[in-house]
Amino acid sequence: MSDVNPIPADRPFVVPYMTIGARTDGSPGGAADAIEWYAAAFGAQETNRQMAPGGNKVMHAELVLGDGLLFLADDFPEWGGEASAPSALNGSTVTLHRYVADCDATIEKAVTMGAEVLMPPEDMFWGDRFGSIRDPFGHKWSIATHMRDVSPEDMEAAAAAMFAEGPDQEQSGG
Repeated sequence: MSDVNPIPADRPFVVPYMTIGARTDGSPGGAADAIEWYAAAFGAQETNRQMAPGGNKVMHAELVLGDGLLFLADDFPEWGGEASAPSALNGSTVTLHRYVADCDATIEKAVTMGAEVLMPPEDMFWGDRFGSIRDPFGHKWSIATHMRDVSPEDMEAAAAAMFAEGPDQEQSGG
C-alpha cells in the first residue's frame, strides 16, 4: 500500500478542465492566450504550466480562481483524438458558474476584453444578480452576485410563475 493519498487534500472537488482552441472571432488563440485573458478578466492566478515538447502548446495549466481551480490545455487532435475545443465543436455544452462581488462590473470588464454577452445582468427570482457571457475562446460563463436569500417555497412559486409566462418573458421576478 502506498502512503500517498489517492485524492490530494487540496483537491477533493470537481475541477473544470477546459480545452482551448482558436478565438471565437477566428483569430489564433490557444491556452497561453486564455491564461492571460482569465488572469486579466477574472483575476485568475496561474500556479502551474507544463508545455508540450517543442514549447508551442500548453499541455496542462492550473489556475486558481477564487477558492477553486481551473485546469486548461491546448487542443491536441493531432494525437489521434477528436478536437474538443468550443471552436472545433461549434459551441460548448458546459457553463462555468462564478460568484463575484459585482456581477455587472465583472461582465462589463470581460466584454471590454472581447467576451460576448449572452444574457445581460439582471436580478433573478432566486436572489442573485445574474448574467452570462461567452469568452473569446468559446467557453460560457454565468456570473452572479448573491443579493438576497430566498426560501425554497418562494423560489418554487417564483419559478412556477416564470415558467407559466413562457420563455420569452421577463425572468427576474423580484
